This record gives sequence, structure tokens and C-alpha cells, in this order.
Amino acid sequence: MSKDEEKLAALGYTQELRRGWGLINNFGISFSIISVITGISTLFQFGLTTGGPAVMVVGWIVVSFFTMFVALGMAEITSAIPCAGGPYYWSAILAPKKSSAFWSWMTGWFNFLGQVAVTCGITFGLAGLISVTASIDGTYEPTAGKTVAIYLGLIVSHGLVNTFGVRILPYLNNVSIALHSLGIFSFAVGIVAKAPTHQSAKFVFTTFVDFTGVSYTDADPIGWAQRASPAYVSIVGILMAQYTITGFDASAHMSEETINAETAAPLGVLTSVGVSSIFGFFLLLCLLFSIQDFDTTVNSEIGQPVVQILIDIFGRSGAKAMMALLIITVWHCGLFSLTSNSRMMYAFARDGAISPFFSHVSTKYEVPVRTIWLAAFLAFLLSLPSLGSSVAFAAATSIATIGLYISYIIPIALAVFYHDKFERGPFNLGRYSRVIGTIASLWVLFISVVFCLPAVNPVNTQTLNYTPVAVGIILAGALISWFAFARKTFTGPLQTIALESPEVLRRQGIEADKLRLEKAGTGTVKVQRVASNEE
Repeated sequence: MSKDEEKLAALGYTQELRRGWGLINNFGISFSIISVITGISTLFQFGLTTGGPAVMVVGWIVVSFFTMFVALGMAEITSAIPCAGGPYYWSAILAPKKSSAFWSWMTGWFNFLGQVAVTCGITFGLAGLISVTASIDGTYEPTAGKTVAIYLGLIVSHGLVNTFGVRILPYLNNVSIALHSLGIFSFAVGIVAKAPTHQSAKFVFTTFVDFTGVSYTDADPIGWAQRASPAYVSIVGILMAQYTITGFDASAHMSEETINAETAAPLGVLTSVGVSSIFGFFLLLCLLFSIQDFDTTVNSEIGQPVVQILIDIFGRSGAKAMMALLIITVWHCGLFSLTSNSRMMYAFARDGAISPFFSHVSTKYEVPVRTIWLAAFLAFLLSLPSLGSSVAFAAATSIATIGLYISYIIPIALAVFYHDKFERGPFNLGRYSRVIGTIASLWVLFISVVFCLPAVNPVNTQTLNYTPVAVGIILAGALISWFAFARKTFTGPLQTIALESPEVLRRQGIEADKLRLEKAGTGTVKVQRVASNEE
């Protein structure tokens, strides 16, 4: 039994998934899901109209700084508890015994639906980029229905690769790392080098724009800077940066497939956030300095400012070639988002939060095939509101951001409150752990409020920010289900220990009278460990 398998056994699980990922692969999956080109390109229009260049630049710096606190807190916990369940499992371990199952349940559902929203946001954004690229010559007219159809094809392609290509995923991961680093670096440098003119530093770093108003009459639109204040617009405008630097829990979800997970997985979390922050800032500056005409870019007939910048610099044929690189890169981002999503769902089913039908791992392919397609199906369903709402995509990005960050911060906050019970791993923050966890918690509380605010004025059915409604439904659903039935049926993570390996139990020092055993048809025992924390 390897060191990783021993650690997994100490957490109560047998090795079922194929373990063959190294540090670079673990870093790569989070780096690919963060995918700065995905977040920046799909929300560039939002950034230009909600605060403009100054808010985009300063917001990126501020968001990167505070997100690193979240990443540090997550990395410390990942090192101590490297398992596919990630945040919801951590909450179960870190919470007091009496409330362990409750916090695990709440964390799990926010992470579950946040991951679905991220997968939808990434791949639906890619479908939009493909539609816009196809319309560059004016021979194709994008519609909501066509975009959803493209999105369906992309989701299916990701599902097929995740199902049948598990052995090539590490290699595709390496390709993705190259695309997101060397490819995007070349993309950014090429834009700046080829641009006929460049914007001034004053434009990039000080220009504030408020195009958040919409007028349905001949009257001039009134934006939020006028109705509320420029500060309001600036705060709402950081969504682009915060949505981009999201999804780095993938390194934790892949820890059961990572070699030397106690060290590699936390480093994967930290390096993916750090490198993405630097690459994203560089890409953002290159795009902003290369804008040829601001009004033309914002009001582009193409409907996509990044594509308009490419057309202004490279012409229509050149823009298509550049967009091809971008599309291939974002495709990899969506691919690994589905990978991470499926692993979380598999772990959630393994622990009894959703139907055990989804806890099955294919013996032939060594992947959780059923949760791969469950994740794909739910992500597709989330795209359907876009057929009737122009703000559905922005809502999906907000749901993804809030849902995931709430699931990130619950275990971090629990580690702050119950720090004496937290048994740290090889990577730990020492005496700074509680300070860093507190700062991270306050930041997530702040963005959770901000991203529920309306971004467009006036507010009506077409411009309403549906994020608080969606997040409220998640919260209400999790609470109602908990008190209705889950508090009786869900007792926290169930550890699966092979019957033929009783030494695993002895090695953990678990006494028989402190276990709840449930005979499973697979020849295993599901073991409910009594939480070590005191109330």
C-alpha cells in the first residue's frame, strides 16, 4: 500500500480511482479551469461597461490579492484532508460532532451547484465565442437557439472525452497548460505587437465608464453611477475578475488521483491562483492597451469586444485565426471543469448525499461515468433560461462565483473557529492560519453580497439579477431538505473500507462500538466515523 493509499485509508476510503497525476497535472487542472482567457474574454464587455478600464485593472489586483487568502486557507486544509469530496468532506471533519453532518450537507450542495454553474458558464461562454466567430464574415446570424445547440455539442464532446479518454486526460492536461501559458502569452504579445496604435496609460489606469443604464425611450439612459454612486459601479464591476479566478478547488477534487497528494494538491491550489493572477493581469493590460476605438469596441456590431479588437488589428481573416486559438484553449477549460465536477458528484454520491446510483466507478474505464453525464446534463439544463433572458449568462457566472466561494469558505471558517481540533498536514500556515482564514471569510462574505446586486438600471424582468433568487433557492432547498429528511438519513461522509482489510481499521485506532456499519452489495463496509471534535 502506497503512502497515498494509506492516507486515503486513514480518511476511510479505498483507492478506486486511477492515481497517476503528478504535481504539474494537479496544477494544470485548476489552472485550466481558472483559464484567464475564458473569464476575461466572456466578461470583457461586462467589464468595459461596468466601470471600464480603471475598474478592470484595479479590480483585478484587489481580487487577486484577496483570493490568495482563500487559496491559502484551502491549500492548508487540502494538505490535511486530501480527498475527492473536497469542501463538504472538510466541513464534516472540522465541524463539531453535533453539527458535522449539517455543515457537510450545506457545503456540499453549494459546491455541487456552484460547480454545475461554472461548467455551464465556461462552456456556454465558449458556445457564444464560436457563434460570434462564425458571424465575423456576416454570413452567419447568431441566435439564442443556435448558441444553445452549439453548447449542447460542446458538452457532449467533453462528456465523451471524460468517459473514454481517462488515460489521455493527463496528456490533454499538459496540452492545456501549454495553451493557457505559452499560447495565451503569444496571443497577448501578438495583439500588442500588431496593434497600429495603443491607448495611453492614463486611459487604461484611470478611465471610469458607466454604461449600466438602459433606456427604452428616447431619453438618455441613467446608469448606476448616477442613480447610486460610482463606488457602486466599481464594486459590481469586479465580477469579471472574481468569476475568472474561480474553480481552483479542482486540485482538491483530483487529490485521490494525484501522487503525493498531501503536498502536490495544496501546491496545485496555490500555484494555479498565483500564476493565473499574473497571466490574467498581463492579458488584460494587452487587450486594454490595444483597443483602437473605445466606442466601436463597446458598441461592436459583432457583439463581442475582444473579437472587435482582433478585427481592428488583424482584419477579419486574422481575427478568425486568433479566435481559433482562443476557442481551442477554452474547450480544454470546459473539459476539465466537467472532470472536476464529476469527481465531486461521485464523492457526494459515495457519501450518501445523492443517489448511490451515481457512486459507481466503471471498472473498465476507472472513471465515474454516471456522474460525468449527470454533470453534463445539469450544466445543459442551466443554459436553457438563456433562450428567454439576456442576463441569464451573467446570472450563471454570479451563481458559480457565489456558490463555489461559499463552499470554499465554510470549512475555512470552521478551521478558524475550531482551530484546536484541526490536525494540519505537511503544508500549513502555522500561527498565521486563523488570521488568513478570517480575512478570507470576510472577503467571501463581501463578494456574496456584491454579486447579488443588480448590474443594470432600470431593473425589470430582462435586467434583473437572478443570482439572489438562485442562491436563495439553493439555500432554502438545502435547509428544507435537511430538516425534512436529510438530518435522519445523511450522517456525514461514509467511509468505504474493504471487508478483507480489517487492519485498516486497527491502523486508524477505530473501535468497533464507535462505528456504524452498513453492508454494501459491493463487498465493502460503509463506515461512519464518529467525529473527533467535541461540541
